[in-house]
Amino acid sequence: MPPKGPGRGKLPVPLPKDMILKDTEGKAWRLGSQIGQGGFGLIYLASPQTQVPVEDDAVHVIKVEYLENGPLFSELKFYQRAAKQEHIRKWMNLKKIRCLGIPVFWGSGLAEYKGKSYRFMVMERLGQDLQRIFEECGSRFKKEIVLQLGARMLDTLEYIHENEYVHGDIKAANLLLGYSNPHEVYLADYGLSYRYCPNGNHKQYQENPRKGHNGTIEFTSIDAHKGVAPSRRGDLEILGYCMLQWLCGKLPWEQNLKDPVAVQTAKTKLMDELPDSVLRWDPPGSSCSEIAKFLASVSGLAYAEKPKYQVLKKILLDGLESSGMRYDGPLEFSTAAACPRNHRAAKVSRVRLPKPPPKPAQQKGKKLEGEEPACQNKVCGGLTGTQLLGEEKPKTRNRRHPQGELQQAPLPRPSPKPVQQKEDTGHKDHSSCLSRPRTRGTHWQLQVEEKPLRFYTTCQEPEHPKKEDTARELPPFDLYRILSESQKKHNHLV
Repeated sequence: MPPKGPGRGKLPVPLPKDMILKDTEGKAWRLGSQIGQGGFGLIYLASPQTQVPVEDDAVHVIKVEYLENGPLFSELKFYQRAAKQEHIRKWMNLKKIRCLGIPVFWGSGLAEYKGKSYRFMVMERLGQDLQRIFEECGSRFKKEIVLQLGARMLDTLEYIHENEYVHGDIKAANLLLGYSNPHEVYLADYGLSYRYCPNGNHKQYQENPRKGHNGTIEFTSIDAHKGVAPSRRGDLEILGYCMLQWLCGKLPWEQNLKDPVAVQTAKTKLMDELPDSVLRWDPPGSSCSEIAKFLASVSGLAYAEKPKYQVLKKILLDGLESSGMRYDGPLEFSTAAACPRNHRAAKVSRVRLPKPPPKPAQQKGKKLEGEEPACQNKVCGGLTGTQLLGEEKPKTRNRRHPQGELQQAPLPRPSPKPVQQKEDTGHKDHSSCLSRPRTRGTHWQLQVEEKPLRFYTTCQEPEHPKKEDTARELPPFDLYRILSESQKKHNHLV
């Protein structure tokens, strides 16, 4: 819950870059550039290598707030009590899951700067948040993505709930992709997390209008609207609202967000009229049936009742099975939108290739190695025609056409015009970066091999010595000798 009182909740004065902080374990951390800020704190890149400046690709961050602020304190207590790495590993092994969406906590401590006291927390660095991706995708996710995210968040919430906490503020802005692996998703920002069951004793249901409408008004639970302390069913209700927005692009109460009471009334009506109240929001070409079943199951929970997480997860997984996708598979948010951009970038890089020198194989390979990141999709990465000709990796491609490489070296420099035409032809055959690479490679290879055959034959014409030697054995042509012999024959006949 945000701190209350005068002077609290303000953003802190920024700490200087390269400042050294020591956590409670005595480990030193060096501050890098500031990369973000929240409602009450700042976020910096950080590194345990204090002798050198922090690089832009650092894998740690430090969250900083004034000591008197509340959210970072609440978040810190959650990590210290419920998110120890050994406990997370045991849970993952028990549940047989590959990733649990809770960021890694590295340490915490206090610092002083210009007479002010700061609290800091060291975390693993995360990537882009889902809210930004959601907006870039036209404020709508594919159904498969929605079900994947929902199932993964169920794994995360089950672990949090089993450790006596609830999150209380689930939303796309608090879901972040992994920095090193963007196919993993993490639930971050535990500033509103709440210990609903301290020492095994569940909080009692009690409405408090003075604490009503806490959380993000768009997604918060009906209990939170009434001022009731957060609970497990509240977290699941919030997740259901998130999935409904991700799939349909909007929520029934979005026009009344400035009126919390109207939002509460609309949510109550939605939950009372399930499943029809959700099914009528079916987006074109899709269905909300899994979300309707999910919310119907959640609405039947008592305040202190333990949810049946596997039953809820199965509702979502059944929807994924019909599309042939796994909930822990790759997250493909906007394949149709992302690949054309990558395709255009790759096309520009190929069209602008310089005139090939006498040894095009090595130099082209070097150039394209630097251009591979233009397409993040491994299917389309590094499949240009020039790579198929000369690049040494991957080796499987070299084994396809060794003859083409052997013939390439002795050839004279080709003109840039035919090279451009061949590359452009290759692009016309492929509308996206998911097109068939084998067809394209064969087409390129055949074109290159036909041309060297004609050069090869011409170059080998001097290798036929017999015809030349036979011609040299004939007597030389002498016009005077021939005329003289003809005159003698004529005189003899006369």
